[in-house]
Amino acid sequence: MGDWQFFLRDTGGGETYLHWMMTAWGWTLSVAALSLIVALAVGSLMGILRTTPSKALVFIGNAWTELFRNIPLLVQIFLWYHVIPSIFLSLRQVPSFVLVVFAIGFFTSSRISEQVRAGIQSLPKGQRYAGLAMGLTLPQTYRYVLLPMAYRIIIPPLTSESMNIIKNTSVAFAVSIAELTMFAMQAQEETSRGIEVYLAVTALYFVSAFAVNRVAHFIEGRVQVPGMIGGK
Repeated sequence: MGDWQFFLRDTGGGETYLHWMMTAWGWTLSVAALSLIVALAVGSLMGILRTTPSKALVFIGNAWTELFRNIPLLVQIFLWYHVIPSIFLSLRQVPSFVLVVFAIGFFTSSRISEQVRAGIQSLPKGQRYAGLAMGLTLPQTYRYVLLPMAYRIIIPPLTSESMNIIKNTSVAFAVSIAELTMFAMQAQEETSRGIEVYLAVTALYFVSAFAVNRVAHFIEGRVQVPGMIGGK
């Protein structure tokens, strides 16, 4: 193994490689967090649409899900970065960071859509009918009856998606986002310390994903419902 002291070496810009790596880690977490927010919002909406009585809404939800989950993530990032701004000229002023967030968020939303749909459909049909019989509108039935239970059921797959989204940020290097993978590639080229660099970056990816796993596990234990999937 090489000398780890090189992380304290000046990069030539008045910063050390350690500082550069921590900054890249911050970009990685920022992209992951914002992408997850987009994915949860859009994915939940599409999952709900796929379980409504309206055939038109079901078609919209299915079309969104099939479109974004059947195109590779890297291709979607290139589409957002190169193609879409060429069609919608106003997007040329949008930072690449934002475009990557939407690309990863929409890609993941298609997977979350499937999970939300499965969670809602796993509930007894009587719950929907009971909510409507009490005088609740269909949106209110989803808000107060179906979704609180469905989200409890799908916490495990949502945990996996949250961990995956951290790892998927690694493709952002393709459009020059200064995240961990780009740091690793550039630092390895400049220092020839590939082993140390990639071990450090791997450790940061592991710590990030494992932290999400532990937080989700804690939440799952707090909100699980006895008698339901995941309950005791």
